[in-house]
Amino acid sequence: MALNSSAGSGYWYGADGQFDHGAAVLQALREYRHAEVATRRSTRDSMGMGETDILALRYLLRARASNRSVVPKDLSLFLGITSASTTSLIDRLVGSGHVRREPHPTDRRSLIVVPTVESDTEVRATLGDMHRRMMAVAEELTVEEAGVVIAFLQRMREAIEPHPDSPPAQLSSDPAKQGPAK
Repeated sequence: MALNSSAGSGYWYGADGQFDHGAAVLQALREYRHAEVATRRSTRDSMGMGETDILALRYLLRARASNRSVVPKDLSLFLGITSASTTSLIDRLVGSGHVRREPHPTDRRSLIVVPTVESDTEVRATLGDMHRRMMAVAEELTVEEAGVVIAFLQRMREAIEPHPDSPPAQLSSDPAKQGPAK
């Protein structure tokens, strides 16, 4: 596989224009992310759903596959949204036929949120072919190559996660230029 050092805007590349394998890897990662974002947007559009709706549906489908019941609070915590927003989300998904509310199997005061068979079928039809192609690419890797990719992606995740010991990024080191404190 050839790495293209001139692809894209050159954002990752030094002024000298010389090939840099690290920069080429970051450019390839950026191009993958761009394609992934475009695919997610297309999926949301084809399903008539927003990003939060898709995330909730995927969470519900995974929970069902694991035989876990999901109460609205679980969705709130997973998505990081308020209970009022969760209620609106569930109402939208019930209205579109993607989920239904059912009595909790062990707590009669509570309800669970369950994806419909139709939503599972729709997600599989919309994403199934793409997931199969992605899995085929991943399965072509040797065990050693997979280990390198996994380790790289884990280190990249760690590199971009905020660290509690790090001070927040500031635009200027001059406090007078930062504006009033809030």
